[in-house]
Amino acid sequence: MSCRILKAQAATDPAAVDFVRHLAGRGQPDSAPDVEGKVRAILDDVAARGDEALLEQTRRFDCPTMEPPLAVGPDVLQRAAASIPSGDLDIMAEAAAHIREFHEAQKERAWFMTRPDGTVLGQKVEPVDRAGLYVPGGKGGDTPLISSLLMGAIPAQVAGVREIAVVTPPRADGTLNPHILAAAYLLDIAEVYRVGGPWAIGALAFGTRSIPAVNIIAGPGNIHVTTAKKLVQGRVGIDMLAGPSEILVLADDSAPVEWVAADMLSQAEHDPLASAVCVTDNASFASRLAAALERRVEELPRTAIAAASLKDWGAIIIVPGLEAGVEIANALAPEHMELITRDPWLLLPHIRHAGAVFLGAHSPEPVGDYFAGPNHVLPTLGTARHSSALSVQTFCKKTSIIAASAAFTRSGAAAIARLARLEGLEAHARAVELRAYK
Repeated sequence: MSCRILKAQAATDPAAVDFVRHLAGRGQPDSAPDVEGKVRAILDDVAARGDEALLEQTRRFDCPTMEPPLAVGPDVLQRAAASIPSGDLDIMAEAAAHIREFHEAQKERAWFMTRPDGTVLGQKVEPVDRAGLYVPGGKGGDTPLISSLLMGAIPAQVAGVREIAVVTPPRADGTLNPHILAAAYLLDIAEVYRVGGPWAIGALAFGTRSIPAVNIIAGPGNIHVTTAKKLVQGRVGIDMLAGPSEILVLADDSAPVEWVAADMLSQAEHDPLASAVCVTDNASFASRLAAALERRVEELPRTAIAAASLKDWGAIIIVPGLEAGVEIANALAPEHMELITRDPWLLLPHIRHAGAVFLGAHSPEPVGDYFAGPNHVLPTLGTARHSSALSVQTFCKKTSIIAASAAFTRSGAAAIARLARLEGLEAHARAVELRAYK
């Protein structure tokens, strides 16, 4: 394994520009054009044949003996919660409480304003009626992505969504990991379905006999799931098109080298396409970090994955000062950004583009992934320049309220009619003019 070491004077330095370009497009659905055709065919099949298509695909990819029903009964959820160690359920509950507390602070309320002429304007905030959550199955169901369920369901519940449907791929024997079921039980989620992959996205978007259609789909997945979300977007809302995981650590010589290496590897182990980057203003630190990464990657169960990630998509970038480091970090707009410097709060006002920012040596990325409270479903692939984390707002929609007074409409009638006629819309103009003299 070798993690490249680069030197850059500024974000405009060719070395920095080339690396930003190198990462661009990594893992996006469009980077695998053959995927889209296959996924589109699956979605069309689900739209046409419903449950039959779901069972066929599930038998082909997940459980050869899969039989209906797809839904998991409430008794199964309850037994799963009773079957796991009580300590695990307590940990889930504690994490859920932190996540709920944070998302409660995100809630928006309706507001109104009045004008002297009696016009009332405002905005009302309403949750969608029904949300679908995709929860990846993990490695054969042996690594249940509990946190994905918590991070998707809790903001939807805080938003006030009345119906939440969870889809997740079954194990080879047709069951779901009891920890996933226990988490659903803990959150009082009644709808859990044993179906995953792009066909599950199709079921949520189009609806089938077993799975009613939803208004919005949220949750991470592989390239096939992400492509399916891209193709159904518009028919339903989606949270985002997430790519492989990313971390950027901005560090000075006060940062513990071993901790920075561990944090970079915490993302590199996700996927060969994951990106782990450190930007530092100290060449000696960079050399020691490279050695620590070389040593620590060999100690991981997922050595091959992490090593490939570091080799292909990782970097240690040496800059002349932290100001240049901040600009390079903003140019990369990473999913996760750690500031491990003497005074990280001094840098925070200058961070413009990141999915989440972790301040100080005691705020490693996994604290945010699992326990702190902010959502871990974050924009990737540079989309933090314009996108935000999954939140309560993801599951809400806003409606404008207009209650114009007679005085307002009369006084503005001529101006409104003129604007309408400039656009060639005579009926618009007449609708306003009819009220000008009443």
